[in-house]
Amino acid sequence: MQNAITQLHNLSPEQLGNLFEKVVTDKFNDLLKYYEPRTPTEYLTRREVAELLSVDLSSVHNYTKRKLLTSYGIGARVYYKRTEVENALVKLNK
Repeated sequence: MQNAITQLHNLSPEQLGNLFEKVVTDKFNDLLKYYEPRTPTEYLTRREVAELLSVDLSSVHNYTKRKLLTSYGIGARVYYKRTEVENALVKLNK
């Protein structure tokens, strides 16, 4: 430990600043490798889903009953996750 303190003591302020900057930069870059920013989930109402798909509210209800869409609720309110609605669309082979 004494040897490490002596080594730090012999550094100029500029060298110490560069050493500190390198350590912080390396740790920050390591953190960035594993960090994945989360985007908040966007919820749509039944009406917004109907407008997005260009269908009636009854069609949204039928899609939900047939388990083509998954609904989420709070109280009497019904919501759909935008990503799930978009992923429910399937490619047609023509």
